[in-house]
Amino acid sequence: MKTLTTGEIAKICDVNLRTVIRWIERGDLKGFKLPGRGNNRVTQQDFVAFLQLHQMPVPAEFLDEGHNHVLIVDDELPFAKSIQRVLKGAGYMTSIANDGFSAGSQLSTIQPALMTLDLSMPGLDGYDVIRFVRHSERISSTRILVVSALSDQALIKAVECGADAYLQKPYMNSELLAAVEMLIDNSNSKAKEGSG
Repeated sequence: MKTLTTGEIAKICDVNLRTVIRWIERGDLKGFKLPGRGNNRVTQQDFVAFLQLHQMPVPAEFLDEGHNHVLIVDDELPFAKSIQRVLKGAGYMTSIANDGFSAGSQLSTIQPALMTLDLSMPGLDGYDVIRFVRHSERISSTRILVVSALSDQALIKAVECGADAYLQKPYMNSELLAAVEMLIDNSNSKAKEGSG
C-alpha cells in the first residue's frame, strides 16, 4: 500500500506543511504516525478520498489506480458504506456516489474499473446510469455490477441495458467479492490485450 508524507501532500495541494498537519489533527485527512519517530503518513487511498470529498483535483498518477477502483452507487448511505467496508477490506480503492448525477461526474473523474449500482434511486435511476455509461466513449468499458432488491425481471432488464452482472439483495459478502473480482479481472485482461 502506497503512503505519502505530509511534505508530499503539501506540495501536491500547494499548501503549507502545517496546513496538512492541521488537516490530520482535525481528522479531515486520515493519517497515522510511524512508530518511534512520530512522523505522519497518509495512504494514497485516503488522500484521494480527501481530494474527492473537498472537490480538489486528483493528480493523474493517482488515477492510474483506476484498474483497482470501485465506484459504489447507492442512495442508501448505510448500504453503500457496508459495500465499501467489504471492498476496502479486500484491498480495493472505493468511492461512493449517492445518486445518478454524482455517479456521472465521479465516473468521468475517477474512471473506475467497476461500478456497483442500485437500480432504485431518485432522479436518474440505475437504468439511466447504465445507458449513460455505455454511450459515453471515455467510460463505456467500466464494468457494471447491479446490486438491487428488485425482481429477477428488473435485474435481467438491467443486463439487457448493458450491465455486466447482478447480485440480488440480500447477498453474502463472499458473493459480492467473487463478482467484483471476476469482473475486474476480466476488465484488466481485456485492457492488456487491447494494449498488446
